[in-house]
Amino acid sequence: MAQAATEAVTGAARTAPATIGDSEFDRDTAVTLREEGVYDAELSAGWTIIHAVNGGYLLALLGRALGEALPHSDPFSVSAHYLTASVPGPAVIRTQAVRTGRTLSTGQASLFQYAEDGSEIERIRVLATYGDLDTLPDDVRTTALPPAMPDRDHCLGAADGDAPIPGSSAITERLDIRLDPATVGWAVGAPSGKGEMRGWFGLADGRDPDPLSLLLTVDALPPTSFELGLTGWTPTVELTTHIRCRPAPGPLRVAITTRNLAGGFLEEDAEVWDSADRLVAQSRQLAKAPRTK
Repeated sequence: MAQAATEAVTGAARTAPATIGDSEFDRDTAVTLREEGVYDAELSAGWTIIHAVNGGYLLALLGRALGEALPHSDPFSVSAHYLTASVPGPAVIRTQAVRTGRTLSTGQASLFQYAEDGSEIERIRVLATYGDLDTLPDDVRTTALPPAMPDRDHCLGAADGDAPIPGSSAITERLDIRLDPATVGWAVGAPSGKGEMRGWFGLADGRDPDPLSLLLTVDALPPTSFELGLTGWTPTVELTTHIRCRPAPGPLRVAITTRNLAGGFLEEDAEVWDSADRLVAQSRQLAKAPRTK
């Protein structure tokens, strides 16, 4: 998606799956409490797009800080505005509880990095509502259907393509993505012209999904602009994610669509489905379209 990898997919998963809490994702999204509402973090170079840090990884990092700062730990709705591009290195996250209730809590958080003169630069600002996903009722009424695409073994991984695209990103080594062949025409110079991207998603170390990692998932596939015939960085302006339920173990399916590119901006609507055929996350983001020559 908007700050996603510029190559098709990552390598194969490791042989010993990591558990939640023991994954590189968990280590790299860890935050340390400095004082009430303030957390120190280290933005890992392992989650970069060219030189910038991936927007979904940043969202998960702030999501973890808010989950520690608020009385409820599960993200329900998270809206982020990306102000300046983040880079690997130290960062500080400042959180504030806006409202706390019995079933829901709302908070805000901003991530800052330091300029050469020592001043703080705000990178991303988030407003989010948290709750307890395990207390939600079982009633589901939906017309939504899982994406129609081949099973995972018939989708395309890194071994199925050519050498990585020059300048591609480190994040692809940490993800296990298998793309629907119908959405990879861009990789062979024949984009479909449709704003669609679909694929199977997991973390390369085998860690199962949880509500926090879903914040990464919605911004992890290549951007739909590739299938529109546009290549290059597609930076996120704003991203809102809704977590609908706790995902079941196993790989996720992600479907992203763009219906309108105008004025140099496009939207990406994402759906994430778990191994139990449940819609576990939805998102919409506004992104800048890649520049054309």
